[in-house]
Amino acid sequence: MNLSVAGALSSKLPWVGTTIFTVMSKLASDTGAINLSQGFPGFDCSPELVALVEKYMKTGFNQYAPMTGVPVLREALAQKTELLYGVSYHPETEVTVTSGATEALFAAIMAVIRPGDEAIVFEPAYDSYIPAIELNGGIPVLVTLTPPAYAIDWTEVGRKITDKTRLIVVNTPQNPTGRVWTADDLAQLAALVKDRDIWIVSDEVYEHIRFDGRPHLSLATHPVLQERTFVCGSFGKTFHVTGWKIGYCLAPKELSVEFRKIHQYLTFSTITPVQYALADYLKNPVHYETLPDFYERKRNLFLEILRGSRFQFTPTEGSFFQTVSYRAITDEPDYDLAIRLTKEIGVASIPVSVFYRQKNDYNILRFCFAKDDEVLLQAGERLQRL
Repeated sequence: MNLSVAGALSSKLPWVGTTIFTVMSKLASDTGAINLSQGFPGFDCSPELVALVEKYMKTGFNQYAPMTGVPVLREALAQKTELLYGVSYHPETEVTVTSGATEALFAAIMAVIRPGDEAIVFEPAYDSYIPAIELNGGIPVLVTLTPPAYAIDWTEVGRKITDKTRLIVVNTPQNPTGRVWTADDLAQLAALVKDRDIWIVSDEVYEHIRFDGRPHLSLATHPVLQERTFVCGSFGKTFHVTGWKIGYCLAPKELSVEFRKIHQYLTFSTITPVQYALADYLKNPVHYETLPDFYERKRNLFLEILRGSRFQFTPTEGSFFQTVSYRAITDEPDYDLAIRLTKEIGVASIPVSVFYRQKNDYNILRFCFAKDDEVLLQAGERLQRL
């Protein structure tokens, strides 16, 4: 019997390999290094939240949830959004629970992008945006932000908008730079999209992690932007449960209809007992209102230690990442230095060049400070040796 042999599978993402987060976390594990590379908390979540999940598991809430999310969680999200930002989303038609913020981002991008459409992305950019655009036939158009301020040149953004532009991807507070958008950023963006058929996907997973009194200005707070924006959020980042992979999308009814058509064929629904637990947990605003102070203290601790090193930095405005320049230490490529630091002094970081499409190297590393104080102290002590 003759068997046909399949040819080589043509890659839809030929330039994508193993993510830097996987590479650095594995290297940290193999060498016993302190892992300040991948963005996950090094401490557990609230015992109260765990008890709530256990409660709902034990009382039989273990079957499929509704595709859009359990009603009580959607209601809690709508109430939280109105409380914090003064913006109303209808829990039945405009709030959708997803299996992680990455799924929400992908579904939102897929709802907008058609083959040949252009999507503006600000880089350095979180690594899921561009693959999602390209997998849907879109063309990423990059606006490059540079250190130390990573400020957006809105004149440049305006020049890059064409008749093919259908999407702009926003991230505030931003990963990896920690930059927090201002009211002027929202106004400038609104002026550019006001009379155009351009939609926005806003990644706001670090909404509660911003420092020095800065407010989080959700794109939902601007009326011109709100009507055309998919706001994507994360319970994992907010409540230290990244492994639960549970997020959400807030969007006007017309956008949510298209979003949900895609969501139902990606994951359909999200873990049921966790949704009920989160709905209960959200009833007490202190659970998220205290996060800025909690993480600001960790940022300040980490920076105080770094002041004894030769690294140079501007305190991050938000997220649980701090970028540092090593130009006063060495001129080696950031990827090479990140590998060397992991092996030689036992601290893993992320080279920021990986967040640029052309691997722009500004001699900057990114560290995650969402770790126990003892871990941060030990890491800082090691970094002072460089």
